[in-house]
Amino acid sequence: MNIKDINPKKILIINTFGIGDVLFTTPLIANLKEHFPDSSISYLANRRTVSLLENHENIDQVYIYERDEYNVLYKKSKIRFLKKVNALVKDLKKEKFDIVFDFSLNRTASYLTWLVGIPHRVGFNYKGRSPLLTYKIPFNGFEGKHVVEFYLDVVQAVGLEVKHRNLHITIPEEDKNWAKKFLQDHNIKGDRKIVGVLPGAGASWGKDAKYRRWDSARYAKLVDKIVEKFGCQIILMGDTSEADLCRKAAEIRPRDVISAYGQTSLGQLAALLQRCDAVVLNDGGPLHLAVSVQTKTVSIFGPVDDRVYGPFGDNQKHCVASKDIVCRPCYRRFRMTRCDHISCLQTLTVEDVLQKVEQIL
Repeated sequence: MNIKDINPKKILIINTFGIGDVLFTTPLIANLKEHFPDSSISYLANRRTVSLLENHENIDQVYIYERDEYNVLYKKSKIRFLKKVNALVKDLKKEKFDIVFDFSLNRTASYLTWLVGIPHRVGFNYKGRSPLLTYKIPFNGFEGKHVVEFYLDVVQAVGLEVKHRNLHITIPEEDKNWAKKFLQDHNIKGDRKIVGVLPGAGASWGKDAKYRRWDSARYAKLVDKIVEKFGCQIILMGDTSEADLCRKAAEIRPRDVISAYGQTSLGQLAALLQRCDAVVLNDGGPLHLAVSVQTKTVSIFGPVDDRVYGPFGDNQKHCVASKDIVCRPCYRRFRMTRCDHISCLQTLTVEDVLQKVEQIL
């Protein structure tokens, strides 16, 4: 397929997964805009990622598709469900998209784009779940190389040269100003390096997030060592559901830790991460947010393969702390092997992570 023959004026991208996966598509967006600068690019995403996309310099329109909301509505009222689906179809149909890049990996989106009447439908055909794509890319799951590379392969598959490879977001000025004021209000000045610490893991894994979280008591010891060794200012970040994790991480050095958890929108979090000299955090969406704003990272990986889902970019700026044990990685092709010991995280010591922090500081 050569997309240049289509010369699309209106492009739709569908990705209804989490923050990290949406950020992984930003190099694809940049390449599409590079080759078709006059095109309009829209995005269909879940509610959690909308704020990232609404402010993105290359995104013109964002549509919300929250699968759980549709499922709940379907159980409550079939009529209201159909009305909601019909409203979405109408909104998409009036745009008259020339092409869609469907990364949803499900039949619903495949059917939706066919119903809308988008003539060119490109995407991954995972387990035959996207039968209505007009250009199907064979796909068995993200494995063997980074997720970003899979999306860049799509760029090449439609006949375009890859010119952009970096994750990128656009931070609104009001969020940058908020971060600046936050530092001023807490008397954080430029004479000390700032290290952000995020002991949570984002929302993607829900109740199974424990499989991605390094122990909070070890985070507390790590914070103590970072302050002692480097004299850094620590800022704890996370959402309200991660408050207990953050409080435990501050127990040893309460006077040297500033709390920002539960106080930031996604844009404000990105702006605050951008003001840090480095961040230490678990595998999850905030990691890729930090990468997108060009902040150095030390990321802690357990069951997940960092070669596939790790920080994408300059190896000099991003270090992964992990244990190379025989059963790792045990999260493969969207499935987690049953594990009661999580040895990959349990055997990762404070000194192991501190060495990585020293490496990038």
